[in-house]
Amino acid sequence: MDFRLTEKELALKNEVEAFYKTEMKNAPPGFNGGTELIYATEERFQFHKYMARKLGEKGWLSLAWPKEYGGKGATIMEQLVFSEVSGYHNTTGIDVFGIGMFAPTLLVGANEEQKQRLLPPIASGEASYCQGWSEPNAGSDLASLTTTAIKDGDVYVVNGQKTWTTGAHRADCMFLLARTDPNSKRGKGLSVFYLPTNLPGIEIRPILYMDNQHVFNDVFFKDVRIPARDLIGVEGKGWDLTRQTMNFERSGIGQLSWIRRSLERMTHYINTTRRNGKRLSTDPIVRRKLAKLLIGAELGRTLAYRIAWLHQKNDFQNLVPAASASKLYLTELSQKLANYSTEIMGPYGQLESGERAPLDGYMAELYQYCKGATIFGGTNEVQRNLIAWVGLGLPRLKFK
Repeated sequence: MDFRLTEKELALKNEVEAFYKTEMKNAPPGFNGGTELIYATEERFQFHKYMARKLGEKGWLSLAWPKEYGGKGATIMEQLVFSEVSGYHNTTGIDVFGIGMFAPTLLVGANEEQKQRLLPPIASGEASYCQGWSEPNAGSDLASLTTTAIKDGDVYVVNGQKTWTTGAHRADCMFLLARTDPNSKRGKGLSVFYLPTNLPGIEIRPILYMDNQHVFNDVFFKDVRIPARDLIGVEGKGWDLTRQTMNFERSGIGQLSWIRRSLERMTHYINTTRRNGKRLSTDPIVRRKLAKLLIGAELGRTLAYRIAWLHQKNDFQNLVPAASASKLYLTELSQKLANYSTEIMGPYGQLESGERAPLDGYMAELYQYCKGATIFGGTNEVQRNLIAWVGLGLPRLKFK
């Protein structure tokens, strides 16, 4: 494929760059962006909503959607350019669940009435979503979930529990995966639903970080009644729809851009920091570690761009292992970034705040966070299995 940008793509990149440089001046003090911490405080979340509306006005939240649903009919490559710049600025305003996961699900599997009703509020940045997938005994093995949604006339009655639900305490809506056939096993008998989070019978309880920040939640459903019109796609076929959603989630270009920005900050750090009277940049061990990370970031960029290329070709067979490879590679690259950076910083790399904390404690925070990235969204072991089974055609092992 050709990795060069067209004139139109380059113009979009420059426009988005200028937008973020202006708007990020309005960010709360100490704001570092990111997917999850926007939910930790009211101030952060309100800035996220402010940015969502600004991006919605530009039409950038729905660049590649059809125009009739609030999109701009742009190419996948234009979408990638926007995501790359957004990731570089580690910004906010992009609802990773509504924009990144549920909207593609609607575009693929919803009926016309649902698309007309649910997509425009996502495109404008007004609606915020959370993901009703993981359960106490069904995380990476999502197909084993037990939450039920049993049809009763013109409604589905939901009972069960979801856990680790990011942002549920602030989200307006949820997209839910539940078992509509209680006698079914694994991926059979699962269905996807849209539901507002204020429906009677929904209880949201916080799961606090060790530092008491509130990002995750347990969500309990007791006889929650969802109108039948909010079933997305075909009843019992939600697993196939969910697997397509997973592939949209794993392109990785935003994370890659964020890694590149972090490497630029580290480069500045070693060029301006002295140890034993010499700049860190003169230490061959430091230079070698940074060079490995820079090479890794460039390789990650080719993986992410290839996914956009496969989308444009409608090559969904190869898209599955490519998306898994990108997710696997970039989460492990994030770990290397955290490990190498804190090693280079020495004891100061453990400081989370204060004037002696390098990069305002950014790498210390990443060091504590990065292991989780290899688990959520499908563990890296699951990604390796998908690469083997779907990409390489290797047989699945069956144990008696």
